[in-house]
Amino acid sequence: MVKKIILASLRGFCAGVIRAIDIVNLALLKLDPPIYVRHEIVHNEHIKKDFESRGIIFVDELGEVPDGNCVILSAHGSEVRVYTEANKRNLAVVDATCPLVIKVHLEMVSAWKKGYKVIYIGHKGHQEVIGAMSNLRGDSCFLVGSVEDIDKLPSNLGKVFIATQTTLSVDDTKEIIELLKKKYKEVVLPGAQDICYATQNRQDAVKELAKVTDYILIIGSKNSSNSCRLVEVARLAGTPAELVPDPYTYKVPKELHGKIVGISSGASAPESLVETLINRLSAPVEILKFKDENVNFKLPEMEKLKRPVSAA
Repeated sequence: MVKKIILASLRGFCAGVIRAIDIVNLALLKLDPPIYVRHEIVHNEHIKKDFESRGIIFVDELGEVPDGNCVILSAHGSEVRVYTEANKRNLAVVDATCPLVIKVHLEMVSAWKKGYKVIYIGHKGHQEVIGAMSNLRGDSCFLVGSVEDIDKLPSNLGKVFIATQTTLSVDDTKEIIELLKKKYKEVVLPGAQDICYATQNRQDAVKELAKVTDYILIIGSKNSSNSCRLVEVARLAGTPAELVPDPYTYKVPKELHGKIVGISSGASAPESLVETLINRLSAPVEILKFKDENVNFKLPEMEKLKRPVSAA
């Protein structure tokens, strides 16, 4: 079997994910089911199934939520139209958007009001990207997902403000930002605090893990961009790696027998999945120490949360 497991000390839930999950749990304590959540509260199928078993109903759009009910908005952020519709339909809204995401939204709007065009670095189609860009008109905000997209940008944008999807890392955005600085004369860069601290820390930890292991397993869902990126980071560092969406069914390949295997997990993967994978590998565990994280986000006011009187 596996010779040894080396476990990254920085892994799993970030402060934004913890906050979002706590919000749903608090809502369940305050209200009887059903409670609706627009999109997955975080990108993890195991968390979603657990909440569904407790009376949470996940929907893609507010049209699926009966008038007068409670709806929780996901950690990734929502479009402006969602807030408008919820208000018109007398829905009790609990916003679980990560504070880092909200901060970027506010910065984008502030820069636009000062006359800047906004270039947003992110993955097309990701919910965080859709929500962030909904704050500005199409001719005021441009999406860049790769260096190839830079050539498609207008050359005469004038003053440019760069914003980024929070779940990218400094490494992910460095090359794009450098090329944008060459293309435009007046560029305001995003603050380092706009990049998710957890994304960067987990990527740095995986780089260290790659130095002392033969193979790396990353626990996370296929639709979790930060989890998939951890796999890429490990491979770029020279160590084979794979994503493990479901440790409960993971079959240890023969190639790992006698090998030193590293384990980490994406920012939305619960620790119970890490424990399950360790048990399946059945090998001695060593912890790879890294920096400490001491970030906490305040929960929204929920003491007075109640279902509107018009609810069925």
